[in-house]
Amino acid sequence: MLSGTQLRVGMTILYNKAPHKVLSVQHLTPGNKRGLVQTKLRNLTTGVSVENRFRSDDRVERAVLEQHEMEYLYESGGEYFFMNTENYEQLSLSSETLGDKVFYLVPNVKFMVERFEGKPVGVEPPKVVEMRVTETQPNLKGATASSSAKPATLETGLVVGVPPFIEKGEVIRVDTVEGKYLERAKG
Repeated sequence: MLSGTQLRVGMTILYNKAPHKVLSVQHLTPGNKRGLVQTKLRNLTTGVSVENRFRSDDRVERAVLEQHEMEYLYESGGEYFFMNTENYEQLSLSSETLGDKVFYLVPNVKFMVERFEGKPVGVEPPKVVEMRVTETQPNLKGATASSSAKPATLETGLVVGVPPFIEKGEVIRVDTVEGKYLERAKG
C-alpha cells in the first residue's frame, strides 16, 4: 500500500477496483493544511481518463500486472494482432486500448503486453524503435544538424522533428518515451 503522496507518473494502481495508469501528478499544499496530490488517471480496461485528489493519509494499492513479451504482427480493421513467440498464442487489441502506443507498432518488433486478471489492458513498447521516414521536406543545401528541426511523417503516421539532412526513405531511431528523434539507424 502506498500513501497518496507517493504516487508517480507511470505507476499502475487500483482505483475503484479497476487498474488505472497514473498519467500526471501535481503536489498541492494549500496554506497550512495537509498536502494533496492532484492526479490524472486512465482506466486500463475502458480507456476513460479521470482526475482525482489523494490526501497524504489516503491508502492506494498498486495493481499487479502480468507482462508477457509478444511480437507485433499486423493491423486489420482497427484491431492490432500480437503473438507470443514462446507458445505462438495470438491476441488482438483495439486502438482504444493501445492509445498513442499505436504510433510505435512496427511489424516484428517485440512489445511487453500487460494483462490484469488475464485480460490484456495495454502494451509497453521498447525504449527505442526504428521507423522509416515516409514524408518530409527535401534537404536544404547547406543545412547542418544544428539547424532547426523539420517535421517528418513516419511509417506509422507519427510525426517527429528531424534534422534537415534526413530524407524520405531513411530509417531513424525514435525514443518511445518522449516521441523524439534520436539518430539515423545504422546499416
